[in-house]
Amino acid sequence: HFIPPSTTGSSFRGTPRFRKTPGSGGPGAHSARTPLTEHTGTTCSSAASTSCASVIVAVVEGRGLARGEIGMASLNLKCPELVLSQFADTGTYAKVITKLHILVPLEILMPDTASEKGKGTKLFSLITENFQTVAFTAIQRKYFNERKGLEYLQQLCAPEFGTVVMEVQAKYYCLAAAASLLKYLEFIQNSIYAPKSLKVIFKGSEQTAMIDSASATNLELVVNNRDRRSEHTLFGVLNYTKTMGGGRRLRSNILEPLLDVDTISLRLDAIQELLQEEELFYGLRNAIGNFLDIDQLLSVLVQIPKQETVCGVDTLLLVILFFCMVLKKCTTALLKAYSTSLEDNRFDTILEQIKTVINDDTTYMKGSLSMRTQKCYAVRPNINQFLDIARRAYTEIVDDIAGLVDQLGERHGLPMRTSFSTARGFFIQMKLEGAAFPDGKLPAEFLKVTKQKNSYSFTTADLMKMNYRCDEALREIFHMSYVVICQLLSIVHEHIHCLYKLSEAVSMLDMLVSLANACTMSDYVRPEFTDTLAIKQGRHPILERIAGRQPVSNNSYISDGANFVIVTGPNMSGKSTYLKQVALCQIMAQIGSFVPAEYASFRIADQIFTRIGVDDDFETNSSTFMVEMKEVSYIIHNVSSRSLIIIDELGRGTSAEEGIGICHSVCEFLLSLKAFTLFATHFLELCQLEALYPNVENQHMEVQHSRGEAGAETVVFTHVLCRGRSEERQYGSPVVEQMAQQQSDPETQQQRAVHHLATRLLQTARNSKLDQDSLRIYLKGLKKNYEASIQATMQAGDVEEE
Repeated sequence: HFIPPSTTGSSFRGTPRFRKTPGSGGPGAHSARTPLTEHTGTTCSSAASTSCASVIVAVVEGRGLARGEIGMASLNLKCPELVLSQFADTGTYAKVITKLHILVPLEILMPDTASEKGKGTKLFSLITENFQTVAFTAIQRKYFNERKGLEYLQQLCAPEFGTVVMEVQAKYYCLAAAASLLKYLEFIQNSIYAPKSLKVIFKGSEQTAMIDSASATNLELVVNNRDRRSEHTLFGVLNYTKTMGGGRRLRSNILEPLLDVDTISLRLDAIQELLQEEELFYGLRNAIGNFLDIDQLLSVLVQIPKQETVCGVDTLLLVILFFCMVLKKCTTALLKAYSTSLEDNRFDTILEQIKTVINDDTTYMKGSLSMRTQKCYAVRPNINQFLDIARRAYTEIVDDIAGLVDQLGERHGLPMRTSFSTARGFFIQMKLEGAAFPDGKLPAEFLKVTKQKNSYSFTTADLMKMNYRCDEALREIFHMSYVVICQLLSIVHEHIHCLYKLSEAVSMLDMLVSLANACTMSDYVRPEFTDTLAIKQGRHPILERIAGRQPVSNNSYISDGANFVIVTGPNMSGKSTYLKQVALCQIMAQIGSFVPAEYASFRIADQIFTRIGVDDDFETNSSTFMVEMKEVSYIIHNVSSRSLIIIDELGRGTSAEEGIGICHSVCEFLLSLKAFTLFATHFLELCQLEALYPNVENQHMEVQHSRGEAGAETVVFTHVLCRGRSEERQYGSPVVEQMAQQQSDPETQQQRAVHHLATRLLQTARNSKLDQDSLRIYLKGLKKNYEASIQATMQAGDVEEE
């Protein structure tokens, strides 16, 4: 219900900045734009984007030898948290684009030197191309000043986050971005942040896994591709949060999964405890439900208007009253949930200070007059002498108004009563039921008469004078209350860190309870983290939500010895769904969630790439083939040995011969890496790679054929993944004849058997938790399987010789 002053004082979407009335002072006193900015953005086209976007981002790139070094600073208008980033990016600027997609910016700030007509940098071109509905503002380069940025941080950063200043003092580009962002916000909001009140954090790109925007779209992580309002996304499946902060944290974690196994394990421990302790689960869920959007309240509390205005004072009074209520309610809820006192006694300090200034019975009430009265008498008496005098004057005027209306009613013999509205102030209402006016008309002293059925509303000259006196008294009350509350806020600012701590703790608890809640909706299992991706009877989490029952489950196994899996099968057999299922389970595990399977083990992936779909792109004038090549090029240039790659139907945008050739080239490049790759294709020729590379494994989606009584053949898609290549010849219409399967020679098969045995032994040595007897049985089984494979190979060789 409370919007920061920035969203009411100016418009971000396509309107000129700093446009003020002449004589108002400040950098926008003239009607034209100041030299600080030049707005070149476009208007947001969708209501959905404008309703959720509240982040302003400043981006700057190094010049000369430092080109490619990126500094970013972002601040959410609904949450007083300044996030700084600095990292080296490639020529494709993949990290910058990905981070901006995650932030969902309302506005992007860049130096004017990057956007000069005809001389725009590559980074500027890519940002404007990828964010065409986001407002863009060019800031003079001189405002990107790292020295000024460091001064801002030293002045505004809360003491508890002071280590960040030490961390970023040599990171010149993120400091420069911070300087321009804070200066810009100071102008557009006409307010500054209170000293030592801002939460500042530094986020390096190495702390989280990277999922590019195309992969997030393909996997439907936060937005459904068919219906943007649909909850059939991974976020929709896991989102049972009760607070805005919890929802924001869950969304951020899905788009940027964790890399640190210890942090993930702590989250998994917490979820497991919540699932085992039913009373704790429901107690926390009910307690969290009492919290509102604390971040947005904090955003207003830490801002100090440059000039005192009636609107600003009124808003601040309303916010501080609401804040008091929320803090009392939240503290009570936590105490009830834990049945212990809060560890941080600064909550008690803040509450005690609030109680000494604010009346206990102050609350939010419906009705403009009721809320006006609450604000007038919110501050306790005997705190400010001038405030007490103004209140007495206000009370006397209100009593005089009531007496005036009573006198008018008696004089004219009419049923009059006093009413109030924000627009008109106090006025007179009268409802006639069978009565009539003397001489058939209203007395002449009644002014501004409106009629609705039998009800009349009007005022008088004396009442208008009293309203004016009432407004004067009210302004004095608000002014003195503002002085008292600003003194109160100065004390609150000294303990602001505990409020940030409360907000962070509540959002984290909310997310963990939400993940635990999702586990209760289906059979999820706690994942393990090893050097192998192994999923037993895994299910697609979104498909499970849509179907309302468990879909067909499949096993998955990828290891260092078999890190490239080729999946074949006809159309509609379930290849794409299976590939997305593996990627979604990987993401769920890395955010600290249980996964839909009977058993799950994952290797931490530092990047997740997908190449799915065969659509062209009109906006960039790219054909289907060009889109494919761009996406594959992006993967090749950014992949690492710890990545997870999902490629579905590569080479469909060109002829079969060229498509097979491109697929072979891409596969051979990826085979040289240790990245885990799932490659779905209709080109059966690619299955021959299994005979050439020991780390390739063929799998296919099983299809069953049957004939009815009339002899008509029917196809049953089992959606079950099986070993080996597909034997299906029909891949839609028309029929495509593929090359006959070629059997590999016995020597190659022996080498494969040795390779698989060595891989399994290495995995056992690294990850086994079996006791000695169970380990002995497992190793005997490996030996038996190896001997059987060698024996079968030798027999096949003898048959060929004969």
